[in-house]
Parts: sequence; C-alpha cells; structure tokens
Amino acid sequence: RVILITLFGIGKSIAMECYRQGAFITLVARDEEKLLRAKKDVEKFAINDKQVVLCVSVDVSSDYTQVENVIKQAQEKLGPVDMLVNCAGTALAGKFEEMEVERFKELMELNYLGSVYPSRAVITTMKERRMGRIVFVSSQAGQIGLFGYTAYSPSKFALRGLAEALQMEMKPYNIYVTLAFPPDTDTPLLAEENKSKPLETKLISETSGVWQPDQVAKILVKDAVQGNFSSSVGPDGYMLSALTCGMSPVTSITEGLQQIVTMGLFRTIALFYLGSFDSIVRRCMIQREQSKAADKNE
Repeated sequence: RVILITLFGIGKSIAMECYRQGAFITLVARDEEKLLRAKKDVEKFAINDKQVVLCVSVDVSSDYTQVENVIKQAQEKLGPVDMLVNCAGTALAGKFEEMEVERFKELMELNYLGSVYPSRAVITTMKERRMGRIVFVSSQAGQIGLFGYTAYSPSKFALRGLAEALQMEMKPYNIYVTLAFPPDTDTPLLAEENKSKPLETKLISETSGVWQPDQVAKILVKDAVQGNFSSSVGPDGYMLSALTCGMSPVTSITEGLQQIVTMGLFRTIALFYLGSFDSIVRRCMIQREQSKAADKNE
C-alpha cells in the first residue's frame, strides 16, 4: 500500500505502524528538518528492501494549489495513494475572552482546512481507481466541548461533519472514511499545550489519563484498514463514541445494536462526569476569588 501521512502529533507513530506492515510512505510537513528526522525513525521499521519513505515539505493549510501539486508529484514517484492519514493539527487551550481572536482562525485553518486540502487532492484518483481510505484525526475534544477549548474543539468538531458527508459521497466508490478520536497522547504537541492550559482544563484532562502514541497508532491503523468509520481508544473513548454517534455511519449491524443497548447506561455515567467537571470549574473559581480577596487584605 501507498500511504500519505501529514506529520503532526501521532503522525510519526502511524507512519511507523504502517511501515512495519510493509507500506510505502509519503510524509508531509512544513518543517524539513522534522521530516528528515522522522524519515530516519520510520525507516528503522522496514520489513523489506523495496520500501520507501518519501518526504514532502509543504504547509497543508495555506495554499490548496501548492498542496495539490506536491501530492501529485508524490504520486508520480510512489504511485497513487491507497490511504491518506490527515494528522495536521495543533491544540491551544485558554479561556474564551483571553484567547487572541486570530487564534480561532489559525486553528480552524490548520485543524480543518489542513485536512480538507490533502483529501481534496487525492480523492479524484481514488474515485477513478474505486478504492481508498481517508483518515481524519479529530480528538475527544471533537466529541465534547470542554473548558478551555473554545477555539480547539470547534475545529475538531468540524472534521466530523466533513467525514460524515464525505463518507456518504464516497461509499459507492469503495472509498471508506475513518474518523479517529484519540485521547490525550504523549507527544511533543501535548507537552507544548500543557504549558498554557488553564488549571480547570488540566484537572479535567487528568480524569482520562495519557496514552502512548504507538498504542493509539495501532488501533487507528487497524480501524482504517478494516474500513471502520469511528476509531476510539480505551473504555472512555468507546463510551464517548457510543454516546455521540448520532447519525454517524455504522460499520456493522452489531455496532449499531451495541450503541442502542448501551446508550442509557453510558448517558447515566456521562452525567456523573459532567457533574464532576462542573464541580472542578466551580472549585477553581472559588479558589481564585478567595486568593484575590486575601491579596487585597494584605
């Protein structure tokens, strides 16, 4: 298989997992040094001498024509893309009124358009061949809006609308879309995000723990290869996906029945989660107000 991966967050781990399965890989990112380092890391997992890792330097969120041209060049070298994995994205946490207005636009461009452009560039060839897989890497913050993510969550929620609509268009052509909702994953992006996270966001995030990128990558690649629409990680991820499935496509009748049967129980559990999140927010607010009052009295 020929797989094109935008190299953000868990992108390198996904590339390693695919390379370990014998795929030919094209890595896409803006930073050339980052690309070359990732190429060396991925090549360690080769299973035969014929495998290739191609690097393409481009900003996937700024100029569609440029993205289209470089992906066309990549396909001329390695062949048509069998699977596209859209990992482009970044996270930024902060209170709504404290967030610079430009950040809302930046996150929407990178997290949403950064997946639209590569997908648009490969879809025509996939339709002609009547085969293909397209993966959108969203987030659990793309399933539930949380304190501090007023800029981030909408950009990840947007991917769901795109994935659902695109799946309906592409299914007759044997092209399947996978929408992944990874939890907090131990990557440099998470470390950078944690530097500016409000206390409330940190405390809420800690309730679900942190996963390793290789764990997330294995699950995501397996779901994509099988053509599953939704890809989640761990018990919390499964529950969130079942709770928020709405009118999303199902891969099997069994999956649909499981969602129907578990909905009531999961909604009950979710209400307790939401109550604890609200409690965290109130507690932090009270602590800040008490701290301000103490400072005034000094």
